[in-house]
Amino acid sequence: MVTERRTKLLEIVRRQGFASLPDLAETLDVSESTVRRDLDYLEKTGMARRTHGGAFYAGPKPQLAHFQSRQEAQWGKKRAIARVAASLIGGVDTLLLDGGSTTYELARLMTGTPMQVVTNSLPVANLFSSRPEVGLIVVGGYLQSTSGVLLGTYAEQMLSSLRVRTAVISAAGVTDTGLYNSNHMTATTQQAMIRAADQVILVADSTKFGHQSIAKVCDLHEIDHVVVDSQVEESWQKTITSAGVQLSLADELAADSHPVTDGRAATQADSSL
Repeated sequence: MVTERRTKLLEIVRRQGFASLPDLAETLDVSESTVRRDLDYLEKTGMARRTHGGAFYAGPKPQLAHFQSRQEAQWGKKRAIARVAASLIGGVDTLLLDGGSTTYELARLMTGTPMQVVTNSLPVANLFSSRPEVGLIVVGGYLQSTSGVLLGTYAEQMLSSLRVRTAVISAAGVTDTGLYNSNHMTATTQQAMIRAADQVILVADSTKFGHQSIAKVCDLHEIDHVVVDSQVEESWQKTITSAGVQLSLADELAADSHPVTDGRAATQADSSL
């Protein structure tokens, strides 16, 4: 019976991304102290992560080969960047997320936040799909099966009819000439995302800077804010701020030592330079 209950608990947390103690206790018809003990067990197995008021899913990521490999690379940096980005977004009412692995980590942190979410990513959409406090719009289009992302003309047409407060996008490469991605359809869909947003935040780890990919997304000055890990070279920090873009640095060690609270990020941004 204990094993069955813990399996059900884990499935709830996995499906929702984040679940609160009261919700878990009510759904499972047990006391909150029982839920705490189960979560302690699941945390020891590495499948869940306890936080004040509930737990986050920490098990395997979406089983998409391309997405999985990107998720595992630079994992600590991506997690730290996501926490800083979540703190910057705060109580935004409308949020657009692309299909990058760092934006997926951000989505995991935001699952407990009441808002409207627009995304072209099926893995991201799945995180929010059972959250009653979130209004979810999934952008349609051509499905890139390796990443679970919807792209192309239909996606761009749908995005042209929407307006959001903040868009968070990723990039395969960043140079002083702008943002780049490895797929032309990805780049044109991201361009539509930028046009649909009042504010655009780029989340990218330091390994992306100084590398150019095949398709240009936009000039650097078209981004409002860049969030990158603190290992980015100082010359790139100057390049970003010289373009009139706000910069926030994410400290990987500091992020690991600060727990997430109630679906939001209690995060460490070194500075907005």
